Amino acid sequence: MNRRMILYTLGKLMQIEAILLVVPLAVGGIYGENVLSFVITALSAAGIGTLFVLISPPRTRVIYAKEGFIIVALAWLFLSALGALPFYLSREIPNYVDAFFETVSGFTTTGASILPDPSSLSHGTAFWRSFTHWIGGMGIIVLCMAMIPSLSARSIHIMRAEMPGPIVGKLVPRARDTAKILYLIYVAMTIVQIIMLCVGGMNLFDSAVYSFGTAGTGGFAVSADSCGSFTPYIQNTITVFMFLFGVNFNLYYLLIFKRGRSILKSEELWAYFGIAAASITIIAVNIYPTYKSASDSLRLSAFQVGSIMSTTGYSTADFNLWPGLSKAVLLLLMFFGACAGSTAGGLKISRVVLLIKMIRCNLRKLIHPRYVGTVQLEGKTVNEETQRSVANYFALYAFILGSIFLLLSFEPFGIETNLSAAISCFNNVGPGFGFVGPASSYADYSAFSKLVLSFAMLLGRLEIYPVLFLIAPSTWSRK
Repeated sequence: MNRRMILYTLGKLMQIEAILLVVPLAVGGIYGENVLSFVITALSAAGIGTLFVLISPPRTRVIYAKEGFIIVALAWLFLSALGALPFYLSREIPNYVDAFFETVSGFTTTGASILPDPSSLSHGTAFWRSFTHWIGGMGIIVLCMAMIPSLSARSIHIMRAEMPGPIVGKLVPRARDTAKILYLIYVAMTIVQIIMLCVGGMNLFDSAVYSFGTAGTGGFAVSADSCGSFTPYIQNTITVFMFLFGVNFNLYYLLIFKRGRSILKSEELWAYFGIAAASITIIAVNIYPTYKSASDSLRLSAFQVGSIMSTTGYSTADFNLWPGLSKAVLLLLMFFGACAGSTAGGLKISRVVLLIKMIRCNLRKLIHPRYVGTVQLEGKTVNEETQRSVANYFALYAFILGSIFLLLSFEPFGIETNLSAAISCFNNVGPGFGFVGPASSYADYSAFSKLVLSFAMLLGRLEIYPVLFLIAPSTWSRK
């Protein structure tokens, strides 16, 4: 194992985090707030990062799969631990475990919060809280790959470890150029949303904060009612962008370079919007007796489906009070998530589609023993290795979700609250049902449960394997 390269890369990442902390520091300064907590955190990140770089100059910069997994898992832990310091040092979140939970929730774009009223935060801290969504949305290390030339050697292993979905490849021959393309698309879409929200009458600060939350599909808001008090125009704008950020970013690349016909052949995209349309229709019809307005029912339904399916976590209504059918549909959407290669969490539509095709193929083989067929996705045959990988992932997913739920069972809440909290955090959704619904928070959970849920958020965002590699004894064996 190239341990020097691991430490060197972690050092570079912490230096990048120090630079990123200058942005909320500047925002706090503009509003005349005390920014000492950001100064201390930025200097700490820069100092530790520089120390790591100096004490571990790598003999070779080659990164293999093992190093890629370890770098990703350690980076998310280190950057979250440091990123929690502004909340803690400013005493706006006086408990470090709570600050760590909030930061992990931000970087993993989960949006689960321990703050009953986020409007009490200062501008600088509120900006950093939402900025963590934007940084973590496309991937902390993908951002750094686009900025640091020394991370380009075999860095596709880092992208595979961090980017969500069953298959990750390059858009162009060099992984670093792929990272640049992805982030250019990401930045452009974020800027367009900020402009559209400003046109709708929202001030620049709120437009940036809510756009960061939408782009990263995170969902941290700066008001207690999330998006409930916004005008229909702003709610509809956020709805559209939640769905857009749930699309595989590779498809945007194809669209930009005039290969639009390839997009129309995407089975995952059709399944994504098909599931969304069906869910919106079912919920809109189901909640119509509550709101007595077809337009309001459709708008609220579309917003909440987009929020849950893209795992953003914003809300315009307390869906905890909706009929059982609507809640059941939203619960299923928490599992599905959006497309692979997007900023969303969840299982990913491609995995769900692939699993259904695998089951169908196996059923045909059982009924017709001589049947010879292959499983295809996006017009390509899926090899046995990928099929086994998907099946293994589902098995691991179910086992870990059950374990998280059992660990939360010590809390004095009902099954609905604990199960939805486990599902929501593991799938990086944010709000759940019961005492962790959209009108509530995770504040009442114990410190132990908050650490469990933080671990669940990391497992879900990194799709299990990097974290398991990190804690497996065999990973650190010299054999």
